[in-house]
Amino acid sequence: MGAQEDVFAPGGGPAVKVSVSLRAGNLRAVKERVGARGVSSYIDAAVERQIERDLLEEALRVNEVASGPIPQALRDEAAELFRSVKSSPELQEEEDGWRGHRAG
Repeated sequence: MGAQEDVFAPGGGPAVKVSVSLRAGNLRAVKERVGARGVSSYIDAAVERQIERDLLEEALRVNEVASGPIPQALRDEAAELFRSVKSSPELQEEEDGWRGHRAG
């Protein structure tokens, strides 16, 4: 990694051109959602979300070492809350709006 990438936190800094390989089906699905001109932005956002998830997972592991495992009842409650939020009509409208967007 060059010095330019080291200076910026995830989600920050200017765009840097890189070459990546994607499975053909994934690339097709991205292009269907955002058009050929939106591929870089879509992939950049996906990478940022994955970094956030990785950091959250690491923080959860550290917390479990310090405080013990999360009780199953709380895990179940969190899973149910996630399912209810994910299936909410407001979220569905937002997802449908995003799916319907196609860059020219």
